[in-house]
Amino acid sequence: MTNPDIRPPIQAGPVLVAGGGIGGLAAALALTRQGFQVLVLEQAAELGEIGAGIQLGPNAFHAFDALGVGDLARSRAVFTDYMVMHDAIDEYQVGKIPTDERFRERFGNPYAVIHRADVHGALYEGAQATGKVHCLTNTRIERVEQDEQGVTAIDQHGQRHRGVALIGADGVKSVVRQQYVNDPHRVTGHVVYRAVVDKADFPDELKWNAASIWVGPNCHLVHYPLRGGEQYNVVVTFHSREQEEWGVRDGSKAEVESYFQGICPKARQLIELPKSWRRWATADKEPIGQWTYGRVTLLGDAAHPTTQYMAQGACMALEDAVTLGEALRVHGNDWHQALDLYQRSRVARTARIVLSAREMGRIYHAKGVERLVRNDLWRGRSAERFYDAMEWLYGWNVGNCLAAQGAPV
Repeated sequence: MTNPDIRPPIQAGPVLVAGGGIGGLAAALALTRQGFQVLVLEQAAELGEIGAGIQLGPNAFHAFDALGVGDLARSRAVFTDYMVMHDAIDEYQVGKIPTDERFRERFGNPYAVIHRADVHGALYEGAQATGKVHCLTNTRIERVEQDEQGVTAIDQHGQRHRGVALIGADGVKSVVRQQYVNDPHRVTGHVVYRAVVDKADFPDELKWNAASIWVGPNCHLVHYPLRGGEQYNVVVTFHSREQEEWGVRDGSKAEVESYFQGICPKARQLIELPKSWRRWATADKEPIGQWTYGRVTLLGDAAHPTTQYMAQGACMALEDAVTLGEALRVHGNDWHQALDLYQRSRVARTARIVLSAREMGRIYHAKGVERLVRNDLWRGRSAERFYDAMEWLYGWNVGNCLAAQGAPV
């Protein structure tokens, strides 16, 4: 067994990370903790995150702690009192899960909501503080070459970037995945509109300190507070009548209103709030069993693009990063052994997220008799029974991230 406290000398050259989003910066942090220098290659003109709010389970906070940015992340998050699901037609409360002290005791960390930019900012500040992470913007990787000693990434300008390994954290439309896997995406036909609304403009009767969802036939609405309750995240999702193509474009209030005719007045208020409209046509990909190709591996959305219904996309990227670091630690920074262990430790868990998200989308959007079954699913369920059902998801931490493979910890 490798002695985890004895690390061999780091090979010459940095680790290359394709993508400077949440997954890429988390990977960079994990790598610095194993002694590596990191070069992050980001195609955008500047590092940052678009979008709005995201939800963070206890597993995400375990990952933040393992990456050394737990306090930074907590300082920017809003800690919820509960998660709640209502039927958007008749306001029936389908389920309510306390995320109070009992929840924190069970899982060792809180449930929270946060702006994507605040997660990215915490990771970026942590990476900068290490002095070991260098970022190149306006750098889009177009091709990867590798040999026994290392990896070369060639960008759109023909520049060649050399490293000891490459982590493909370049998102849902990953160039790295395209080169090594080249599998098709699966357009869901579900369209998402997102907005952030100031507290003054948000309905008083919906100012709950909760991750809240209203589920309706072929649609749902989500809202929760951000940034100390000064803003609220609003997300509306519906099954499109159009033939959708994966991507983002401008939308319209009129389109959204046309999909929510049967919704109760309390929930319907949410679609009156946004002042600008951007629509995301969503897609995922079939889970794959191989992410690692020599000294190249995938991470985050590049490895397991998923729909939003489990609220775990960013959380899985954070877990990936921590697991990668741990795999390197137990194998003394031997890349071939570590990347194999990393892949084996993550494939089944992330595939479960992708497949569970598909099923959760069906549950959210149930209609007819299926809606009645959905509304009866959790009737009378205690908090403890909800927590038992969530153990597989929220019970993850740095201490058990390799346990499924029987690796030394």
